[in-house]
Amino acid sequence: MLEIIVIAHNIRSTHNVGSIFRTCEGFGVKLLVLSGYTPYPRITNDTRLPHIADKLTQQIHKSALDAEELVPFIHKDSPNIDELRAEGYTIVGLEQDRRSVMLSNYHPPQKIALLLGEEVEGINNVLRSQCDDLIEIPMQGQKESFNVSVATGIALYGLSTSAS
Repeated sequence: MLEIIVIAHNIRSTHNVGSIFRTCEGFGVKLLVLSGYTPYPRITNDTRLPHIADKLTQQIHKSALDAEELVPFIHKDSPNIDELRAEGYTIVGLEQDRRSVMLSNYHPPQKIALLLGEEVEGINNVLRSQCDDLIEIPMQGQKESFNVSVATGIALYGLSTSAS
């Protein structure tokens, strides 16, 4: 059975974070890593000002609808790529790149850490270079990309059905 961890790095929107929580819950993601400036719900030993933590938690909840209480998550300043790789995860970036394989042609290994990047700029070059694989969702319209939370759902569905 496929084991997936999602890394959401530098996602700005609390609504996108909430949607990613909900999507992760629906696909049985093992862990959601919220890194960089990605907003995150209140955590134990939270160092943020209480009113800031509460406000972000409420905003995330609007889209997550309690999934933030069901999906295990952690916050890191930067993605824990070396740790995950040491635990046997293949780091798979969701990004349009000359190295990218179309999602429908990708055969996932058993343990994946799916890396998501910023809403506008995507995965930065430093993190992109640390990915073992890059996958891409084919686009047929005039827009260049999907919203990050929508792309997460498409990617998790594609990975889950490829592993079956």
